[in-house]
Amino acid sequence: MSEEKMTRQEKREKQIAQIQELMEKNGGIVKTSQLYTLGMDYRRIQTFVDYGVIERVKNGYYAMNYHKKREEDIIAAMFSDCVLSMESALYCHKYLKVKPFKWTIAVDKNTSKSRFKIDYPLVQPYYTEPEVLRMGIMQIEFGNSEMTIYSKERLICDVLKYENRMEREDLQQALKNFIMDKNKDIAKLLNYAKERKVLSKVRNQIGVWL
Repeated sequence: MSEEKMTRQEKREKQIAQIQELMEKNGGIVKTSQLYTLGMDYRRIQTFVDYGVIERVKNGYYAMNYHKKREEDIIAAMFSDCVLSMESALYCHKYLKVKPFKWTIAVDKNTSKSRFKIDYPLVQPYYTEPEVLRMGIMQIEFGNSEMTIYSKERLICDVLKYENRMEREDLQQALKNFIMDKNKDIAKLLNYAKERKVLSKVRNQIGVWL
């Protein structure tokens, strides 16, 4: 059926189906600019928000059934250019048993701070130099997709570098689990320690146990 012969309801249902398909392709969250590619304008988008078809996550981002989504899927969709770090990375590497109440992610220092002003899930960004951001990264399965995370060796160097920002119990648990990890790479650890300027801390707090 041509667009001209469709009733208003049929056009609405078609557009909702297009939105759902676009959402599925983008991890359940889309930008305003992506909705524009479906031939929608701002007023049309607002109409769908008013009717509860889609939800405004934050300025420029929309989703369906947002609060029913897993936190991991939201983080992967909205912050795919960022890197899981500190407590969140420790938890994903199974170095912490309890899931942190907020997601700690490293991000390019030139990124707009407004990106992280969301009510759910809670996000704590760590701003860093672009060349430092990509050092020692890897991919892991995260929710229904993938996410970039720091390797264990790079992560432990960061933990020691910023130990004053962590709970003492979490720090001790993370170091203990790294020391017990049979798959750790000491050569990589020392290389990252030099780069992150924490070689003395690594030798003092970990070296004696290796």
